Amino acid sequence: MPRKRSTPWIHQWSRFIIGAIATVGLILTTYLTITKLAGGEVVCSAADFAAGASGCTSVLDSPYAIVFGLPLSLFGALAYLSMGTAALIPYAINADKNVKFRKSLETWTWLFLLIGATSMAVFSSYLMYLLAVKLQTTCYYCIGSALFSYSLLGLTLFGHDWEDVGQLVLMGAIAALVTIIATLGIYAPINNPTTVNGQEILPNITESPEPGRGWEITTTSSAAEIALAKHLTEVGVVMYGTYWCPFCHQQKLLFGKEAAAELTYVECAEDALRHPPEPAKCDAAGVDSYPAWAIGGQLLKGRVSLEQLAAASGYEGPQDFKYRVP
Repeated sequence: MPRKRSTPWIHQWSRFIIGAIATVGLILTTYLTITKLAGGEVVCSAADFAAGASGCTSVLDSPYAIVFGLPLSLFGALAYLSMGTAALIPYAINADKNVKFRKSLETWTWLFLLIGATSMAVFSSYLMYLLAVKLQTTCYYCIGSALFSYSLLGLTLFGHDWEDVGQLVLMGAIAALVTIIATLGIYAPINNPTTVNGQEILPNITESPEPGRGWEITTTSSAAEIALAKHLTEVGVVMYGTYWCPFCHQQKLLFGKEAAAELTYVECAEDALRHPPEPAKCDAAGVDSYPAWAIGGQLLKGRVSLEQLAAASGYEGPQDFKYRVP
């Protein structure tokens, strides 16, 4: 008589372990969510607690920790709650009275766990990338949550007897692809912002300049840019540049067309057509890179923000400037 194959222990206990991990993750993310919404500061370690501050706070206060105007931890809490519920809910069904229903529920919840765990692991991997590359700091809560996500995926893959491996691979691949696309879409405004603090970010210049003339100034000026440009001219500030210099053009874009016309500008390129070439003045001023600003007897080299020009020239007018560079 053939011996009945015993069920591996991981298959017997995987749902309970998933439920336990999801519960811990739910507690963790709920704490972070409540703390964030209450305006408090999370504690990462005993040293943080003793100092009354937390290194994790800078991470949790970053733009990456806010999704659709809500704390990212709130969505994490919902994910852990869903995973825990899917793992344990079959045990709420009486196996003796509802055999078919429980069997069907187990099948569908395993698929849900596969999709959910894959999505959480992929999203956590992207967050670890942000932590290491973009934020360049350590957040123990973030790392812990990522480890929970990887554990859930491992338990889902190896804690169930997947009869159809093809279905396993297909569903996992679809979940991973959808998660990657959604994640990149969510964080696109942060990774490639068009505005910061109400200021429009000017794109990098990729087109070649028109010979002798450069590029057209396509931005418009507000009262603040015009007032600053007039002030710079009044106090004798001079901008040195060339028509072919992209940073010089970006500097003018910061001012806008109307304000740029108010600046005292010296063209250093000998073959310039738009402005009279005056390379001798540039040499006399000691200009060896572009743009350069002569302010109060000093030479300020490179493209600078309008806020820097305002501070260096003693400008005290309105400073609600429209543009900034990356």
